[in-house]
Amino acid sequence: MSTPKPKSPLQDALANVPSDFRARIIKAYLELKSRQAEGRHDSAGLSAGKLCESIARLLQHELKKAFTPFGQQITNFSAECESFSQTPKNSGSDSLRIVIPKALSFLYTLRNKRGIGHAGGDVDANGIDGATIGRVADWVLCELIRIYHSMSLEEADALIASLSTRNIPDIWEVGGKKRILRSDLDFKQKTLLLLYSSVDSAVLAEDLFSWTKYSNYGVYRTKILGQLDSANLIEYDRDGETAIISPLGIKQVEEELLRQPTGDNNPTAVAKPAKRRARRRKVTKL
Repeated sequence: MSTPKPKSPLQDALANVPSDFRARIIKAYLELKSRQAEGRHDSAGLSAGKLCESIARLLQHELKKAFTPFGQQITNFSAECESFSQTPKNSGSDSLRIVIPKALSFLYTLRNKRGIGHAGGDVDANGIDGATIGRVADWVLCELIRIYHSMSLEEADALIASLSTRNIPDIWEVGGKKRILRSDLDFKQKTLLLLYSSVDSAVLAEDLFSWTKYSNYGVYRTKILGQLDSANLIEYDRDGETAIISPLGIKQVEEELLRQPTGDNNPTAVAKPAKRRARRRKVTKL
């Protein structure tokens, strides 16, 4: 018997959005956030385009009572977003008519002018673009949740933030601090795991120092953060004293550190069978 796939919290938060629009909006948003976390800025931009088009169709449905069929291109996206402000005031809130369309137009323009999905943009997509796209998409989703779920903007933001936080059983959050519950990790590994738990945001170096319980802050910055930065596992901003994990660091954590230790440290682990030594065949000399 197969186990049903758990629903995203967004399914409940956007339950009052018609299902065809809701499914496409959630899929595009989660795809965008996943690609952003992996550092795939170009792909994240493509997902942003899908998100914009799905939400624009929702606005057409809500404000104009008719929408461009899925699979058919919305001609002149910017003009379409501008047209929402011309709909009657009683057709929807100012947020649906004016504010969200402006955010969608900005996102779509950023996607087109950064060479995302095509050649000829002004510049290539980069980390700043990816962070901007992700945060504007967060705001738009928060605003939709606020409108359709009667939730405050702060509550909606907390819900969105929770989707970006990695739930790692090896990390215990207590009193505003984080503690590593594994004793088999060195300080570099602990630092990577802590940064992985806040994958979309930079963390203060002094917090990492405190959470890992390293003995000397200066040495920690040089030997731990500096060397992780040199290996391209993190981006360490020495001016702002912050660090953020890189796609390479994410890959290392997911392939090496998230695996459960075997043996006495983990009673539920299954020990790997010992490799059999190949028997040498005796060769009889004639």
